Amino acid sequence: MSDSKQRKMGAILSYVSIIISTLIQLLYTPFLIRMLGQSEYGLYSLVNSIIGYLTVLDLGFGNAIIVYTAKYRANNDKNAEEKLLGMFKIVFYIISIIAIFLGIILYFNVNNIFGKTMTNAELEKSKIMMIILTFNLGFTFMFSIYSSIIKAYEKFTFQKILAILGTIMKPLIMIPLLFLNFKSITLTLVITFVNVLTLLLNYFYCKNKLNVRLKFSGFDKILFKTILGYSIWLFIGEIVDKVNWSVDQFVLGAVSGTIAVSIYSVASQINTLFINLSTAVSGILLPKMSKMIAKKATPEELTNEMIKVGRIQYYIIFLMASGLVIFGKQFINIWVGNKFMDSYYVALILIIPVCFPLIQNLGLSIMQAMNKYKFKSISTLIMSIINIGISIFLAKLYGPIGAVIGTAIGLVVCNIILINIYYYKVIKINIFAFWKEIFKMTITFLIPIIIILTLIYIIKLNEILNLIIYIPLYTILYCISSYMLTMNLYEKNLLNNLIKKVKRKKELN
Repeated sequence: MSDSKQRKMGAILSYVSIIISTLIQLLYTPFLIRMLGQSEYGLYSLVNSIIGYLTVLDLGFGNAIIVYTAKYRANNDKNAEEKLLGMFKIVFYIISIIAIFLGIILYFNVNNIFGKTMTNAELEKSKIMMIILTFNLGFTFMFSIYSSIIKAYEKFTFQKILAILGTIMKPLIMIPLLFLNFKSITLTLVITFVNVLTLLLNYFYCKNKLNVRLKFSGFDKILFKTILGYSIWLFIGEIVDKVNWSVDQFVLGAVSGTIAVSIYSVASQINTLFINLSTAVSGILLPKMSKMIAKKATPEELTNEMIKVGRIQYYIIFLMASGLVIFGKQFINIWVGNKFMDSYYVALILIIPVCFPLIQNLGLSIMQAMNKYKFKSISTLIMSIINIGISIFLAKLYGPIGAVIGTAIGLVVCNIILINIYYYKVIKINIFAFWKEIFKMTITFLIPIIIILTLIYIIKLNEILNLIIYIPLYTILYCISSYMLTMNLYEKNLLNNLIKKVKRKKELN
């Protein structure tokens, strides 16, 4: 399969993966909470989140490997590629040892950290889960280089199918065990087993299918220093992102209590879905952007690529965002209950400004490929500072809605205004042409919205019927309107070819 077909299939499988993981989240999570109990589910989530912070030890090297491997492949420099991969195999071994060491330190300090709020039984369970997850993390770092290699070689079909199977396997294995009264420790073991299996399959794929050699021929200090200069800003950006998306809940826990945190958490889950939908496309284009930059792509070529990808992303993001505005309140009421109604308003305040940078996510891949990610990391840091300052003040007055206003202001200032100026002035993207395309699409998208709102006003249904009937109807109207009025020739051909492939497969079956 060609690189172009791999990217297309990777994008399709990414959306399939998101749909499957979303359905599992909606159905499996309430079941898991009921079977584990609220206390043990909270314990499991807490240990996972603590160990999760150690993932930043990647230091941004994963993306750096993708970028540099793609550049070496574009220049047919196999020797440089093998030396790079051999060196970073050793680097990731060292990171793995550090991660295990830090995990062991956390293990021996569980009593000091949680002794005042946990029972002895909970402390013992948390220790066992922490040591299992520490092993999981150490093994992940040791073999994570192979995942980066597969991405750099643009073999997205294999990787996405593997991810989908992993997502499905976890609940399939765990549900029978939950009925047999196995709890959080077993769940942690299942997650570790699936992850180890995935990492080993990546390794064998690289070795047997891609025939990639990791040749360690000494530590190249100059190359390492160059890559560290590139990856350090990704590392800082990753840390700041982790802080930025979790700080509101921390602030609410300190000034408003657990009920406010739960309200915000529901909105945060919806926001995570939007982010995943966006990165499904842009995430697989980093190798392509690296090759384009290595071959001296012009600003016009980069602009055209950003418009092409941005338009495709906007079809999905606008459908989701408009659906949230129209049906979100009723959905949240049915899903989690009337007590969480403020989650609807929190989600709107959070997601509407998030939509703008999500449409432009390819710009981040271009910045990474051009080694100009420093600005993004610094602007995200500024956003976090703005967020913390405003959120603390407003959370005391207005609870979750006040906290999310701080985040929204930071997003608008840094991820919409400043980043677009940077794209235009430094990256030389024709940002006016980009937003002109998005504006034209928005005008035609208003047609299905007007039709569905008119129908809802004329034919009033109860909440459940409203969702069952009007959500599919709105989606159909949106798709028809998009195809007839919005899609250009490239997008129509893309869709038509996909439909033809599906039909051919059905005929063969």
